[in-house]
Amino acid sequence: MAESLFAFLFKYRPVVFANGRLVLAAPVPVLALAAVAAAVAVAAAATYVRAGGTASARARAALAGVRVLTLALLAFCLTRPTLVVSTVVPQQNYLGVLLDDSRSMRIADGGAAPRSAFARLMGPDGAIGRELARRFRVRYFRFASGTDRIGGPDELTFDGERTRIGQALDRARSELGSLPLAGLVVVSDGADNATGALSESLLALRAANVPVYAVGVGREALDRDIEIARVATPTAVLKGARLGVDLLVTERGYGGKTVKLYVEDEGRIVASQDVKLGAEGEPVPVSVRFTAEQAGPRRYRFRIPAQPGERVAENNVQDALIRVRDDRDKILYFEGEPRFELKFIRRAAAEDKNLQIVTLLRTAENKFLRLDVDSAAELSTGFPRTREELFGYRGLILGGVEAGFFTHDQLQMIADFVGERGGGLLMLGSRRTFAEGGYAGTPLAEALPVVLDESRRRDTTFFAEIKVSPTRAGAAYGVTQIAGDEAASRERWRTLPAVTTVNRVDRVKPGATVLLSGTGEGVGGGQVVLAYQR
Repeated sequence: MAESLFAFLFKYRPVVFANGRLVLAAPVPVLALAAVAAAVAVAAAATYVRAGGTASARARAALAGVRVLTLALLAFCLTRPTLVVSTVVPQQNYLGVLLDDSRSMRIADGGAAPRSAFARLMGPDGAIGRELARRFRVRYFRFASGTDRIGGPDELTFDGERTRIGQALDRARSELGSLPLAGLVVVSDGADNATGALSESLLALRAANVPVYAVGVGREALDRDIEIARVATPTAVLKGARLGVDLLVTERGYGGKTVKLYVEDEGRIVASQDVKLGAEGEPVPVSVRFTAEQAGPRRYRFRIPAQPGERVAENNVQDALIRVRDDRDKILYFEGEPRFELKFIRRAAAEDKNLQIVTLLRTAENKFLRLDVDSAAELSTGFPRTREELFGYRGLILGGVEAGFFTHDQLQMIADFVGERGGGLLMLGSRRTFAEGGYAGTPLAEALPVVLDESRRRDTTFFAEIKVSPTRAGAAYGVTQIAGDEAASRERWRTLPAVTTVNRVDRVKPGATVLLSGTGEGVGGGQVVLAYQR
């Protein structure tokens, strides 16, 4: 009713005014016309002020106001107000239609037709597609893990594993940006799960004045459903490596139930684990472990079987592609003095054909023992002096070597080995390492996950016997899990004998994670035994 009255008075509905732009098309300058109108209004008001008679001052002021408003309305009409509305000229503008090609579009939400049926309606043969084609030149794109230009919905396969809406918007804007683009239509059943921010893509389209119309298909939430929402895996590992993969499992209608999680390598089950679901709607983090036994690109599938009454089983599965390398990584182990750690580290890596521990042992001043080198020239002058020589290794272990042994350039080179090369660095405790070895304040200290206190340099008095146990993070970490599961690993750590330490390490950097901590007389519970950071 209100819209009809508005259209009767002003010719157009409110939505037209909201989308249009009001301009003044007067044949003379608007300021000049306004000045004339103001002068006439003042003269009209003055006539009532000077008029005699028995009328009161309030009545004359009201009559003057009516005359001024009438003159103002007349002046506004003389400015020829015009409503400018943008409209689409048929077949002169382009429309981008972005169709979700992920696996979840196969889901049928309680009906016979899957979600993909709506996407097909957007095609040239569909009801919606025909209407769009009457007004626009339609260009189709499909998106999942990547984005491709297609001729129509008939080319969709609905087998994508991710939904990257931002990437699809960027691709469509890049390809259609030089054309008169009326807008982009996104047809999808879920939120963007890419790593980048979707807002950046939308801001770029807003700056180009390109509207985006989102069409959601499927139900927002299911009554009874289990979903593997996230899987975090490394991109590449060595053959034979023990992998720890973190998952996030969500559910509705199955709170507190225990389900089975399977890990499959190309159809072969390599691990299984019981997962107890949380309270209603509460996500549960899960850590599962298995060994990468086959080399090459491997597609690992993480699957929870469909439960009784579960409407959708497609989201019970997540796939992850991991490249299993059958290479031999070279690790440089530089030890400043003969000690037991050298024997144990070499023994631990001896049976792993994918690891080569190249050892440089300082036996005396400027004298070194080299083990497992590839050539007579390798490490012939001692510790590497050039970036090329050091960067040829995958990791570096420093044990029992004081900071004064290295030049400043070598210390900076080791820090760059971590920060630029992406190599691994492990520093072992001794009287010659950490703050006691003079590393505080050096470039190498920036690469360590622990805070070095320079006041402890050359401290030869500290000695403690500590009992080592894993932290909460360490209990689930592959390096420190020494049994089949977390409970068995904690029990084995509990039965291990105490160890001694000569380094007082009690603080880590903000980005570091403590995996093992020690308790004992003289250290309380704050001794850091093993910590790491990226």
